[in-house]
Amino acid sequence: MKILVIEDDADIASNIGQYFEDKGHRLDYAYSGNHGLRLATSERFDLIILDLMLPGKDGITVCREIREQARQDTPILMLTARDTVDDKVSGFEAGTDDYLVKPFSLRELEMRVLALTRRGRGKQQTAVIRIGGLELNSDTMQVSRDNQSIKLKPKAFKILEYLMRHANRVISRGELIEHIWPDDPPEGDPLRVHIHSLRAKIDRPFGNELIHTVHGVGYRIGNDTS
Repeated sequence: MKILVIEDDADIASNIGQYFEDKGHRLDYAYSGNHGLRLATSERFDLIILDLMLPGKDGITVCREIREQARQDTPILMLTARDTVDDKVSGFEAGTDDYLVKPFSLRELEMRVLALTRRGRGKQQTAVIRIGGLELNSDTMQVSRDNQSIKLKPKAFKILEYLMRHANRVISRGELIEHIWPDDPPEGDPLRVHIHSLRAKIDRPFGNELIHTVHGVGYRIGNDTS
C-alpha cells in the first residue's frame, strides 16, 4: 500500500512511518499543507493520513482542495487534537472519510486505514499508466516497454511516474527537483543523471524516444509529434 502522511509533527510522522513500513507499506511525507496538496494531486496514493493543524494550508483546506483538484477518490483519514462535533462536521463536509483524535494507538490507526482502503477499493483509478508501449504500475513499481520488463531505482521510478502522469506537458527542472527532493535539494545535478539513466533504459533499446528535452525549460514525455 502507498500512503501519504501530511503531518508537521516529525515525531508523529516518523512513528507512523516506521509502524507501516515495518509492515511492508510505502510512505511519502509532507510537513506542510502546501507540500501535501502538491503531492496528493500529482501522485496516486492508496490512502492519505492528514493532520488538521498544518503550517500553510490547514487540513480542512487541503482536504477540500484534494477533492476538487484530484482525479481519484483516495480515502483520507484526518488526525486532530480537537474532539468537537463542529470540527468533525467541517472535516466530513470537506471530504474526509474518517477521523482519529490524538493521542491515538498505532494499532487503531492501522485498523482504520485497512477499513478505509477496503471500502475504497474499486472506486480508485487504476494504478497503471500507459504511453505508447511504455507501461508503469505505481502499486507494484513495475515498468515495461513493448512487454519487456525494465528495472528502475526508486528515484528514477518516481521521476518517470511524475512525467507519465503529466504526459505531453513540459515539466520544468525546478518542478521535478521540488517534487523529488522537496525538503533537501541535492548538490550537483542528480536530476540530469537520473534522466540519462531513464533514457538508457526506456528509450535507447527501442529506437523511438519518449523522453524529450525542452532546452532551457525541462522535460516532456510522450510521442514526438514535432
